[in-house]
Amino acid sequence: MNGNKIFRENSLVKTYGGVLLALISLLVLFSILSPHFFNPNNVLTIFAQVSIIAIMAFGMTFVLMIGEIDLSVGSIAALSGLALGLMLSYGISAPFAILIALLVGALAGFANGMISSRLRIPTFIVTVATMGIFRGIGYAPTDAKPINIENSAILALGNKKLFDIIPIPVVIVLILLVIFHIVLSKTKFGRRAKMVGGNKTAAEYVGINTKSLQVKIFAISGIASAISGILLTSRLYSAQPNSAVGYELDAIAAAVLGGTSLTGGYGTVFGTFIGALIMGVINNGMNLIGLPYFYQQIVKGLIIIVAVYLDVRNKERILGK
Repeated sequence: MNGNKIFRENSLVKTYGGVLLALISLLVLFSILSPHFFNPNNVLTIFAQVSIIAIMAFGMTFVLMIGEIDLSVGSIAALSGLALGLMLSYGISAPFAILIALLVGALAGFANGMISSRLRIPTFIVTVATMGIFRGIGYAPTDAKPINIENSAILALGNKKLFDIIPIPVVIVLILLVIFHIVLSKTKFGRRAKMVGGNKTAAEYVGINTKSLQVKIFAISGIASAISGILLTSRLYSAQPNSAVGYELDAIAAAVLGGTSLTGGYGTVFGTFIGALIMGVINNGMNLIGLPYFYQQIVKGLIIIVAVYLDVRNKERILGK
């Protein structure tokens, strides 16, 4: 029993030790560089901001797990937010408007999965194309103008605090963290996703419908992006056609930093959440120390390169190369 306990503890350290060490190092660094970093309000702000990227990254984890990629998640988030704003402007109730926004995200993800799996077009190409298509669909009905949000229930989602302490986006992301973890690690669906990412041909030989699985996973990614879009719309007090630009890179970086393999077959949503925290800490810390935006872009690009390099080296180590 003790041996099993030690094994589990060692496995946790092996799985999350490196990324946790990176997170702690960043916390120490920015606390030294800025006296305002560990201000309680700033810490809560980081968590609230991280929640939006983390939820999107949870969906990305599923996509990367099967060896695919989704570059349209930022556009889906914006489109879903605009659907929410339009429904509210038409006098639709908040719950129904949220359902419509989620449906828009699911349909966008479904379209990505269907086009790529049925037409056998690489998902990189498909989602680059739909990234522009979904963004354009959002611009059309609004004439590229933002839609102000005045519904108190919607605004509460992104700006209120539970018990006046915990931001509601943090509560939502923690609930989704548990749900996605269970789906990915405790269900047949999750095991099949890992198998497809590890060896698609072998998965097909044992009877897994890889095309159907791919469509479902992209739909999950679309729903996750829609939730992020709803929260972002709430935090901005408006649905904006140009919102969530570049979020796809943050979502990919968060997943890969958290240990998800770009070539498929391995990943955890807990690791992705830690990766999202790292991205949030970096973004917030760079803003606090006044680093110009263009330098921030350079830093993010370097982080993605390092994350991919670590993923490649880890794969080589596993394969014994």
